[in-house]
Amino acid sequence: MTVLRSASLFVVAALFEIGGAWLVWQGVREHRGWLWAAGGVLALGAYGFVATFQPDAHFGRVLAAYGGVFVAGSLAWGMIADGYRPDRWDVAGALVCLAGMALIMWAPRGQG
Repeated sequence: MTVLRSASLFVVAALFEIGGAWLVWQGVREHRGWLWAAGGVLALGAYGFVATFQPDAHFGRVLAAYGGVFVAGSLAWGMIADGYRPDRWDVAGALVCLAGMALIMWAPRGQG
């Protein structure tokens, strides 16, 4: 259950962070207006809280592991929101990042 909770929190964090950054991008670079950018800033702020709910108490480990989710999530967001089509190297890289995330976050660790 801990792995499922942790994975779910990573997905929520990715939605807030990637979605927030995308909203800022749309507001500024695509000239959709400051309300879009402001929505992005709020989403990015919410992202900052999500990591605190991870079951692991080590900030560095949680954020390092989240990096793998961010990479894969960014490619997925680009596919959905912008019609981006990743090539095989994008996909391979994302899979390597997700494997690294799983290793960092959920590898069995002994006491000490």
